Amino acid sequence: MSDWIGVGLIAFPIICGLWGLSHLSRPYDVTTEEFEKRAHEAPSLLSAGMSGLQKMLDPAAGKAMEVQEDFKQGYYNGEQESGDGPEAGDTENKEI
Repeated sequence: MSDWIGVGLIAFPIICGLWGLSHLSRPYDVTTEEFEKRAHEAPSLLSAGMSGLQKMLDPAAGKAMEVQEDFKQGYYNGEQESGDGPEAGDTENKEI
């Protein structure tokens, strides 16, 4: 009889774990608005921690992340871009 109790004590958490995983993996409907809202939210704590770890392990990746943030904010080579290109024939603002 005690063998069945031991088997039950081992099987119960395994069965509960499998049920929980199947419950979590079920697909659910997400509206387009909800998907867009989640996509544009601030990064989660886990992704922020992973990006910090990546910056420590690979300094070039950290610099790349900073440059990407500058591009998102409209900076190019440390200067704020207005969005308009230089005028044709303008020799003052030529870049090499």
